[in-house]
Amino acid sequence: MNILGTVVRFVVSALVLMFVGFLVPGFAVLNFWTALLAAVVIALLGWAIEALFGRRISPYGRGLVGFISGAVVLYVAQLFVPGMRVTVLGALLASLVIGIIDLFIPTEMRGSRRAD
Repeated sequence: MNILGTVVRFVVSALVLMFVGFLVPGFAVLNFWTALLAAVVIALLGWAIEALFGRRISPYGRGLVGFISGAVVLYVAQLFVPGMRVTVLGALLASLVIGIIDLFIPTEMRGSRRAD
């Protein structure tokens, strides 16, 4: 992926986080720059989980395990991002909403993954 595609992906992710913050109680992101930093932190945490446990347990995986690990990543991300506040219920609801949004506006090109 080129640098422009990466920037666009993080901007779209930040906009999705802002929308989810507006929609979900218990999930708050102060402004666009906070959301952009949160998108980067969430991507790094997701990468770390995937590196440690494999693709099936990562937040990018599908199903219940991906949903739960996504909620954990959202909850832990607040520890690294000033201006982001997440409750446990907010993380669960946000993970659900982000999963639904990802069906329509994917932040990663599914066809561009290489088979491992």
